[in-house]
Amino acid sequence: MFNTARLQVILEIARHGTIVAAAERLALSPSAVSHQLAALEQEAGVALVDRGPRSLRLTVAGQRLADYAQQISDLMSAARDELSAHGEGRQGMLRIGFFATAGTELLPRALSSFTRDHPQVELALILGQPHELLPRLHQGELDLVVVFDHPLSPAEESPYAKVEPLMVDPQLVVLPPDHPLARRRRLRLADLAAEPWITTLGVQGEVSVLELAARAEGFAPRIRCRSDHYEVVLGLVRAGVGVALVPSLGLRNPGEVAVRQLAHAKLYREIGVALRSGNPNPVVGSFVERLRGAAATLSQELSERWGPASRSTVAPQRRSSATAARSSPGGNAAITA
Repeated sequence: MFNTARLQVILEIARHGTIVAAAERLALSPSAVSHQLAALEQEAGVALVDRGPRSLRLTVAGQRLADYAQQISDLMSAARDELSAHGEGRQGMLRIGFFATAGTELLPRALSSFTRDHPQVELALILGQPHELLPRLHQGELDLVVVFDHPLSPAEESPYAKVEPLMVDPQLVVLPPDHPLARRRRLRLADLAAEPWITTLGVQGEVSVLELAARAEGFAPRIRCRSDHYEVVLGLVRAGVGVALVPSLGLRNPGEVAVRQLAHAKLYREIGVALRSGNPNPVVGSFVERLRGAAATLSQELSERWGPASRSTVAPQRRSSATAARSSPGGNAAITA
């Protein structure tokens, strides 16, 4: 194994032709350079310079070693530049977990700004439910996860993830356009007690948020279909198959359905970003800043799109739990993304 400092000696001799000039470049004395050169020749086991009475020339072996020294110097310089870029957030990798409806508007807006300012940062975008993605955050496979939580199905607190709230996503009722109740601007869940419903599948046999909310109001909804895909839900509502609860983030292009607010204190989702404590990735903070800005703008647009905020759209409280973990006891609902 060659000493890299001594390789720099042979490189400077090759560049400048004399020990004196190499010593000046390396801020060493000529005797120190001569000593380093002798030690390098001993390491190499071959003469590296041909010493004449008034000149010094590299041998063939010396020139080859100088060529390799140049390559090593270039690699070290590239490594320093790249590591500096990583440390400053100009390069690197950002691994983001997100649920489906966060990927329609919220995440793309944040990514648009982020990629414009950080074009050399690689992205890995992993789609899944929060309860699937949070363990990967804990294991270091993800840098952050965009998550949701619901007051009717609160998540268990976790010591390994801090959730920063971003926005509130109200649940809205979606009806066929010719439905008699579509004339109202705001409905109560009990107004729809007799209606057939399209609702979510739930996870591991748990009931949906609709069923929990209906149970609290004294009725059991008549379920015609369950789907975790809001395009399917909207298509069935559009066809008159039933009515549905859909979060505002799931209504990007509703098309020919009536969307109405619900007078209900707990029918909303808290959208947040789950972060791993001690994550050394320097680009996480920059992306979270973009995510906050996108959430603020989107919240305002959704309010204008679907009407002023109801009681349910109060600002969420900061939580330290890993949001949307779905293993809490007592029959809590599993919520679709």
